[in-house]
Amino acid sequence: MELQKIQQMIYEVRGVKVMLDKDLAELYQVTTGNLNKAVKRNIKRFPSDFMFQLTKEEWDSLRFQIGILDVGRGQYTKYLPYAFTEQGLAMLSGILNSDIAIYTNISIMRAFVAIRQNLPIVSTQKELEELKQRVTLGSGESVTFTGSAPDELCARESKERRGNDSFEKCKRLFQNVQ
Repeated sequence: MELQKIQQMIYEVRGVKVMLDKDLAELYQVTTGNLNKAVKRNIKRFPSDFMFQLTKEEWDSLRFQIGILDVGRGQYTKYLPYAFTEQGLAMLSGILNSDIAIYTNISIMRAFVAIRQNLPIVSTQKELEELKQRVTLGSGESVTFTGSAPDELCARESKERRGNDSFEKCKRLFQNVQ
């Protein structure tokens, strides 16, 4: 599943990053009604900091932000949507137990981690390989791993931090990346 598509479905409401029930239903390939029924059957798993229903004002504001402005009979749900925080999504994975739900939930968790860490989105294996080969340093300079470059970077890092074990930590990091 494409992380970029999922990240476009993550909104900020009440100061937290959330996904709406309608978007989750689309990703899980179920109806919004069935998703909400499963949640209501397991409501004890979803305290208010895991899931909440948007107010009319929040929904109107969000619809304006994401460009859903059409109004009319039958166009949109008559119920205000539910918003799930990252913890609510983790709990949701425990009640939706299909292969699609498991795969989707893994992708959603990765999207939240990428947002939290402000990581670039990698769509292809080629982009992943290019990313592995590049490191942007604090000064903005970019380097490519060749020969002893990881050793040089780690030595530079440990010298700057003046840590005895930072060289070894840095080496382990490069081994994990390559």
